[in-house]
Amino acid sequence: MANATMEEFEALLNESLEMDTPDEGSVVKGKVIAIEAGQAIIDVGYKMEGRVELKEFAEPGEAPKVEVGDEVEVYLRAAENARGEAVISREMARREEAWDRLEKAYADDARVEGAIFGRVKGGFTVDLGGAVAFLPGSQVDVRPVRDAGPLMGLKQPFQILKMDRRRGNIVVSRRAILEESRAEQRAEVIGKLGEGDSVEGVVKNITEYGAFVDLGGVDGLLHVTDMAWRRVNHPSEILTIGETVKVQVIKINKDTHRISLGMKQLQEDPWDLVGAKYPLGSVHKGRVTNITDYGAFVELEAGVEGLVHVSEMSWTKKNVHPGKIVSTSQEVDVMVLEIDGSKRRVSLGLKQTMRNPWEQFAESYPEGTQVEGEVKNITEFGLFIGLEGDIDGMVHLSDLSWDERGEDAIQNYRKGDMVQAVVSEVDIEKERISLSIKALGGDKFADAVGGVKRGSIVTVEVTAIEDGGIEVEYEGMKSFIRRSDLSRDRAEQRPERFNTGDKIDVRVTNIDSKTRRLGLSIKAREIAEEKEAVEQYGSSDSGASLGDILGAALKGDE
Repeated sequence: MANATMEEFEALLNESLEMDTPDEGSVVKGKVIAIEAGQAIIDVGYKMEGRVELKEFAEPGEAPKVEVGDEVEVYLRAAENARGEAVISREMARREEAWDRLEKAYADDARVEGAIFGRVKGGFTVDLGGAVAFLPGSQVDVRPVRDAGPLMGLKQPFQILKMDRRRGNIVVSRRAILEESRAEQRAEVIGKLGEGDSVEGVVKNITEYGAFVDLGGVDGLLHVTDMAWRRVNHPSEILTIGETVKVQVIKINKDTHRISLGMKQLQEDPWDLVGAKYPLGSVHKGRVTNITDYGAFVELEAGVEGLVHVSEMSWTKKNVHPGKIVSTSQEVDVMVLEIDGSKRRVSLGLKQTMRNPWEQFAESYPEGTQVEGEVKNITEFGLFIGLEGDIDGMVHLSDLSWDERGEDAIQNYRKGDMVQAVVSEVDIEKERISLSIKALGGDKFADAVGGVKRGSIVTVEVTAIEDGGIEVEYEGMKSFIRRSDLSRDRAEQRPERFNTGDKIDVRVTNIDSKTRRLGLSIKAREIAEEKEAVEQYGSSDSGASLGDILGAALKGDE
């Protein structure tokens, strides 16, 4: 009996030694035989049992799913520990299994399922059914995500970008999946849209240059210039995020899948009626919407704007920035000067709604009228005087004084002086007013020689005796008679034979209005008298002497 028992034991021992026991570091199948103290006791066969923490059977964010009798795969780390139990791991078995599965998916460029379960520097950790992958922050969504909380623990597809089994590195992307599905969705939506279609959309985002409108999975750009016929400074004036708007598809780019939208295209174009509503020369009220260096834009009605060029803003303020004449939002009266329907341009005038100040001045101050004003500027050719209506008049050097040279006379004036002058000419077209200061007291020369003609005999008074002749005065006007004109007789051409205060008759030989001088001669008077005597009393061939004739003439006078 004892021998038989020994034989049986030996046979059993040999049998156990011959059994093909699994290698440490491999994945083996086992059966859950009990669950106690938060652990599952698993029989892996070969008379080996091991313990696995229940949490190793749980998916991220879920409760453990394991029951007695379940068949599971575990990783055999060691055949026996100090307690005689096998050292096994469900997690490591899952990881090995996952790596095999993921490598195949990576090779096939297939999507894999996983769940984001943690946050790390630069991104997140993702459980891909046993293997942990890194999800960079830039690969979470198409647009930057501020709060990834709602995405945590959700089972969702990912694309493997890179994997290295030796180092245990896997990099995945959620964005690639979204972009792919968006592209499919975009293609589907775009396929249903046509240029000119009217559709409804939701304002998703507002920028400086326009708004992005979601048309049901695809975004279109509504540019600021296509929002309204009127000028829109910023899209937020018209739209708010989340608002539903009706838009028209203006253009679809089939290559880039970009969609251009418009809102104003669904409204009536105010330019269709501009020609009839705003005839040339008509005056209208408008609002200043924008001011530039070259002029100001004035809105006549919503969608119809015109430009008042800087040259049409003021009669008098020529080199001034438009912002000094008008301000934004100001209401102004403007005149329609030109309409170009094809270019959608209206040229307006501001100054045309006010009277031309040169016309007004000419009416109020005709030529010869006396005016008063302040010396605004002094130049090398004259004075500029500020006049009524914010306009200037000019006094030329030659109009400053009768007696002084202009260059000398201008020295008597300073900027800011109040002066009086006479209006000598108003040129409305050239916007010029000519003034004269010297004409204030009238023209003494013109008054003095008013009735005098060339050849007239006038009486003058000797005011000075000089070597070259004598200075005389006629009606307050000074003249000079040269020595050669003092007498017909050479012996009598002596200045010293005259005295200051003498009154003498002279003949007017010349009247020069420019130099304001009278040409006078005693000699010419004597010759004229002789000629007259000859004509009256005889001829040169009658034989009568000049003395006879003059004697007879003198007797006749007596």
